[in-house]
Amino acid sequence: MKAFSRLLDLAFLRCPLAHRGLHDRTIGVVENSRAACIAAVSAGFGIEVDVQQSADGQAMVFHDDLLDRLTTRKGQVKTFPAAELGETPLTGSEETIPTLAEILEIVAGRVPLLIEIKDQSGRMGPTDGELERAVASELENYIGPIAVMSFNPHAVELFREAQPSVANGLTTDNYDQSEWNLLPTDARRSLSRMEAVDRLKLDFISHNHLFLSDAAVRRQRENDLPVLCWTVRSALEETAARAVADNITFEGYLPKH
Repeated sequence: MKAFSRLLDLAFLRCPLAHRGLHDRTIGVVENSRAACIAAVSAGFGIEVDVQQSADGQAMVFHDDLLDRLTTRKGQVKTFPAAELGETPLTGSEETIPTLAEILEIVAGRVPLLIEIKDQSGRMGPTDGELERAVASELENYIGPIAVMSFNPHAVELFREAQPSVANGLTTDNYDQSEWNLLPTDARRSLSRMEAVDRLKLDFISHNHLFLSDAAVRRQRENDLPVLCWTVRSALEETAARAVADNITFEGYLPKH
């Protein structure tokens, strides 16, 4: 087995990670919900969740910047206080938006939990550090396989400063202009080359599974940095991904483990 950071639990290389929990909207289990995390734990899968910041600085488990797609409310997550978000129904379920604290209590160290801090700057730029510190605070006394990542290198750096005992990684992509057209060209080039990896002293990366052949990924593997990937949606995609990646984040099917 390849070398790995002392901070990254081996469970992250062995246990497939359910993307936003083991969700299935057809049965009322929506992404990043309590039920999705309970289902993943029951099935023995690891879990990947996303966190956004509330107006009063709480870490809320929710993927989008806007509430529109997943709730009946409109507007930005960060403009609502945690109590109000906690009463906001998730469309297609009987649940509301959970806090990170609630999800940590559900998982309770039984499976690996990967937390993605969403980019609060909007352009992968410097952040105020509030969300990073909120996540670090929640993890202070957590026991179990845990890791934190972000697309934004600034967020990764701030989280490492706030909680150096937790494994952290960079969520990565090839940064094709059609998908990342809001980012300046220089930023896309730097991110695609993973220029921040050495400076950040990462414990892993999690790369888009479609682009695992990227030169930047090969370089990290040569440096014995663990490579996870996102988001695999079939057994066929899994087979291709595992030719390069140490583990997968998945949704829409059940991988063997």
